[in-house]
Amino acid sequence: MLNSYELIGFLSPDLSQRILTDTAGDNRELYEATLAGVSQLRGLRPQYLKRQSPPARQQLILDSLKRPAAEDTASQLLSGWLIKHQSGMLTQFLDALGIEHEDGVVDDLPGEIKHDALNSALEKLLAGNEREIVILYLHAFHAMNGAGWANLEAALENDERLQFV
Repeated sequence: MLNSYELIGFLSPDLSQRILTDTAGDNRELYEATLAGVSQLRGLRPQYLKRQSPPARQQLILDSLKRPAAEDTASQLLSGWLIKHQSGMLTQFLDALGIEHEDGVVDDLPGEIKHDALNSALEKLLAGNEREIVILYLHAFHAMNGAGWANLEAALENDERLQFV
């Protein structure tokens, strides 16, 4: 399965820029934490990054987040963006699976999920959302939540609709 730093590497430039721009615009705390993580990884002072032009800063951040050492920072950025900007999709998926949640955030996931319920939930997600974001969410959900659902892992590995292009 893909780690968060690997997910960032597979994202289209448009989506990765969108994630950073959205986060910088409305989740300043998360953006500052991302800057701090990248600064530490690169051995730079956060002020140096802040003085860069926005396009140069964004590119430096994205290049840095594609490294294995940036796993924690990449994971925080992706999960924070998904929860803030894709809560409708998160709730749609969890509702389709019959999993209790609070605005897309789950305290306790079941150890397994029925195959038919998963297939139905995947169909709904793909029909009503941007494909690349669905792929990102499902990979992140599988990697970050530790649910270990074998059928979701198999779908992510084998279903061409759930593969990054």
